[in-house]
Amino acid sequence: MLDYILAHLPWFWLAMAIFMSIMELILPGLTTIWFALGSLVMIPLSLLPIPFVIQIVIFLVISVVLLIFTRPFAMKKLKANREKTNIDALIGKSALVVKDISKFDKGEVKIDGIVWTARSEDEVPLKNGDECFLLRIEGATAVVGKEKPEIQQE
Repeated sequence: MLDYILAHLPWFWLAMAIFMSIMELILPGLTTIWFALGSLVMIPLSLLPIPFVIQIVIFLVISVVLLIFTRPFAMKKLKANREKTNIDALIGKSALVVKDISKFDKGEVKIDGIVWTARSEDEVPLKNGDECFLLRIEGATAVVGKEKPEIQQE
């Protein structure tokens, strides 16, 4: 089997690229794609008289360098274009208290026309008609506070 692989190295590296690409589809995380790219680089290099062991080392070096230096940039770019949806889009929005919130009792707030059961983050009582801001959602309860939260860019 090893003799067959050594006789057909370009095909071996193409099969590795396809396999690593399929692995990326199955286990998305932008990890194995760099090994697929390393395999593609190895296809023309395998036509040179380079021993197979050295080819493996070159493949690993190229793939690891791509992983270390380009993955963070790619992950940042992919997250930058992602829009917040559903609950995430509500965080930081202004809410109107429609039922008093006390230290010991939950109340209700209206956010974008939807009424949520709410509790105060710092246990400060909020009266009907007060403005507050959505800090997070815990289950089906909105956690609100008087101060607008700083929204972190991901």
